Amino acid sequence: MSALLVSFAAAAQPKTDEEKTLYAIGYLVGSRNLGPLSLKPEEMKMVERGISDGAQGKKAATDVEAQMEKVNAFAQGRSNAASDKEKAAGREYAEKAAKEAGAKKIEVDLGGGRKSFFVSKTLKPGDGPTPAPSDKVKVNYEGRLTNGTVFDSSYKRGQPAEFPLNGVIKCWTEGVQRMKVNEKVRLTCPSDVAYGDHGHPPTIPGGATLVFDVELLGVSK
Repeated sequence: MSALLVSFAAAAQPKTDEEKTLYAIGYLVGSRNLGPLSLKPEEMKMVERGISDGAQGKKAATDVEAQMEKVNAFAQGRSNAASDKEKAAGREYAEKAAKEAGAKKIEVDLGGGRKSFFVSKTLKPGDGPTPAPSDKVKVNYEGRLTNGTVFDSSYKRGQPAEFPLNGVIKCWTEGVQRMKVNEKVRLTCPSDVAYGDHGHPPTIPGGATLVFDVELLGVSK
């Protein structure tokens, strides 16, 4: 990287509260709206021009309304391609996790003849009761992408989570009901038993396989 680029990168870092706010606006637009499109550098330049012209109220360089059908088709195609790629990599990750010592591959019926699976591996055995799907559970947990990025953690918040077991993603409903109180397990959840093709932007991409370390602390009816 040239000295000029290094200087620019350093100067571009947000420092004041206002700069940080403006950066956050741009980051949210990029991660939530543009991230799923997997734009190439030259494509990003054209998008940046459109953002700049629109934000400044300039006359559009093309008939935007006439392009809306193509915009939707482009976005859908790119999102589907990214989701399919993520699903394939995630399923490979889950299959590998299923081969680890002590891991169990558990089949799940999705209805309509569709089936999937998740992987459960006990990290610490439990000695208490097992919840029913209609029970309320109290847990500590950490959720990660397959690259190790943590997207949610009750440990970091310093407070366990409580919720009805049948009100969460299918991997959790099926996995936690097989746990005993005081047990800790690692759940590896392919996308079709997690957040599906859409994901949970901006933290969870479409088609993502998720990994949860879950500790069951309590059960109530």
